[in-house]
Amino acid sequence: MLLRAGPSGLTSRAVTAEAGVAKGVLHRHFADFDDFLADFVLDRVARMDARAAALRAAAGTGDVVGNLADALAAVFGSAAVAMVALVTFRDGLRARLRETWPAGVPVLTEAVTMIADYLAAERDLGRIAADAEVDGLAPTLVGAGHLLFADRTGAPPDAAAVRKVVATVVGGVVTS
Repeated sequence: MLLRAGPSGLTSRAVTAEAGVAKGVLHRHFADFDDFLADFVLDRVARMDARAAALRAAAGTGDVVGNLADALAAVFGSAAVAMVALVTFRDGLRARLRETWPAGVPVLTEAVTMIADYLAAERDLGRIAADAEVDGLAPTLVGAGHLLFADRTGAPPDAAAVRKVVATVVGGVVTS
């Protein structure tokens, strides 16, 4: 529903209508709609754990640029772009998330951590330059990925476009 209607179309009435339940059901389980949305966002962040583990496991295999391009496409091919807009759009949701998530937008900060961990593993294996600043490269990749995928209404970028951006960002530090 978030992907279809965007953050402005995501209301408690729309969610309960989509689910086919009375509006009171939502409010019986959550303090308010922002509480529900915070749970939703944090659930989506938790689902990134498997993706992060798979990316770390890919260190030392395949192509570094390809691994990163695939990871970015997976992150932003999900509801991540819409969630960024949702968190930006709703002050109450941001306030609620700050109770447990101290800084940044949860989906994006988790993606930065995932990519930084992967880059560090590749650096440890010698496939990334020993002096590579992975803590700078990771947010640069996530930011560039977000910009590529930011248009919710258009077609997502093709794999070649994602790969080109990744190669541009990390090309100077990839050693193999």
